[in-house]
Amino acid sequence: MGKILKRRVALVAGATRGAGRAIAVELARAGAFVYATGRSSKTSGPSEMGRPETIEETETLVRQVGGDGMAVRVDHLEPDQVEGLIRLIEARHGHLDILVNDMFGGDRYAEADKPLWEHDLAGGLRMLRMGVDTHLITLAKVLPLMLRGDRGLVVEMTDGTAAYNANFRQQVGFYYDLVKANVGRIVQGLTAELSQSTVTAIGVTPGWLRSEMMLENFGVTESNWHDACRKTPGFAISESPTYVGRGIAGLAADPENYRFAGLILTSRQLADFYGHTDVDGSRPDCWGLLDAHGMDFEKADDIHRFR
Repeated sequence: MGKILKRRVALVAGATRGAGRAIAVELARAGAFVYATGRSSKTSGPSEMGRPETIEETETLVRQVGGDGMAVRVDHLEPDQVEGLIRLIEARHGHLDILVNDMFGGDRYAEADKPLWEHDLAGGLRMLRMGVDTHLITLAKVLPLMLRGDRGLVVEMTDGTAAYNANFRQQVGFYYDLVKANVGRIVQGLTAELSQSTVTAIGVTPGWLRSEMMLENFGVTESNWHDACRKTPGFAISESPTYVGRGIAGLAADPENYRFAGLILTSRQLADFYGHTDVDGSRPDCWGLLDAHGMDFEKADDIHRFR
């Protein structure tokens, strides 16, 4: 891809692990200066998720691919911390061109087998704070700086296509469904309010992501993840975080990305638009598989057609 994002400045909010980390790395690989934020830090310790990954490790990975960037420990539920981050970006660069909102971390509170009235209330409300309030606080603080630029891109990361999330999502719990439905609505609202500006808002959803936690849950690594398919055949549709990271780098470099304003794009759609693949040379289409087979896709004998 080359340094096609040279002189562009990006903020990946929620870049400690998973998709956020990969997006930060791929934007940096493409030449952007990347601010990677998160709560888990070598200096302050892990977030409530209790995971070992740190934001400093993301900065190290950025530099390993020849990129440039800075890890900043930020809790995006704290407006003052976000405001301080924006002051730092403005002082160092004077502009911000790309914002990727990838904050969540509320999975630990999800009670997928319980209806609203039985779901732990405090945990459910915490999920909303982590998956919705973080996005709104960051947008409110970041957009004034972005609007002063000549061309900006806001990417809202979610889970599920617009069509899939239009109906109540079974088997994830009331609050998880509500968080992801809210993110789609944020994209719609931003698109309406930014229609006369040079900033474009787009939603992006990966498929079944082989995050650090997911690999651990299956007892595999990225190098031998296929071994998990023997027990769980549907895992064959999974994708590496790099897949969606490459897609967002392509989206950020596209001078006509405004044609996708208001849409939620899948990692496969981005691969088709920009001609890249996952790290193994395939193009997983998890949401295409779900459209074809629904939640029973584990029993599908044609998963190979969706890679």
